[in-house]
Amino acid sequence: MGEGVDPTQMCQTLVHKVAQAKQLLAIADPGILPLFENWLDELEDAAADFLKHHPGGDAAELADHLGLSRSGAEFLVAKLRQENNNQEEGRKQ
Repeated sequence: MGEGVDPTQMCQTLVHKVAQAKQLLAIADPGILPLFENWLDELEDAAADFLKHHPGGDAAELADHLGLSRSGAEFLVAKLRQENNNQEEGRKQ
């Protein structure tokens, strides 16, 4: 594995995505799931980019920037923070 790659984190992410996919399949048309996952990945990337360039930015600013509801932006901020915390804990181990 390359430098900076945490196999534990990669496995946790994969397991999480599989669990999400199973949950969504139970309630959504299977053709919609890949579109939703791609859209969410793009939103996460855009949110991460915004927060990288605006480190003091909050969910309200992110919501305005991305055209999301405030609760949607709060969800993304919390998700990105959790992922960041998981990555930092993985590096410490």
